[in-house]
Amino acid sequence: MHKERKKQLRKEALARRDALDPFWRIEASLEMAETARDNVSFEPGAIVSGFWPMRSEVDVRPMMFALREHGARLCLPAILDKTTIAFRELVRGAPLVEMGFGTHGPGEEAEVLDPDIMLIPLAAFDPRGHRIGYGAGYYDRAISRLHDAGKQPRLIGIAFDCQEVPEVPDEPHDVVIPEILTESGLRRFTQQL
Repeated sequence: MHKERKKQLRKEALARRDALDPFWRIEASLEMAETARDNVSFEPGAIVSGFWPMRSEVDVRPMMFALREHGARLCLPAILDKTTIAFRELVRGAPLVEMGFGTHGPGEEAEVLDPDIMLIPLAAFDPRGHRIGYGAGYYDRAISRLHDAGKQPRLIGIAFDCQEVPEVPDEPHDVVIPEILTESGLRRFTQQL
């Protein structure tokens, strides 16, 4: 039941996102980069994981580069197998390799890092910070692994406003995202229901 509902909400939210004007998406992504630069504070050398945008996702590359200008070390997810992603350092000038799903990332020679701040892609989110990913569970498992290792990265979901849905059905394994950055700004969710 939950699975079907999530599937439907994902499909509807992604259809709304796909329908956004491509030029507007670029403008919104640039604005969001400025919002992140002004509102996401960290110590120099902090590790920020971003993602290579696919299809109609927010293009977080300007955001990642704005954070790098403030001293962040960047990394991107690398899909290791059907269940696991690792975060490999993104070094200026290093080659990117095809990662599947139309996305790219650093190759095997790149250093694997544990992010202090995670910019998280998502298909849909609700006003409580519950998210729907793309269905593979990579981020849920990666975050769970970091928590098991005693790390508490700052989690920031990245989406457009049109991806908000009234309510995401709760499942026990879901990771609630305390902050969501959209073109309207950075929203923090206090109640963890």
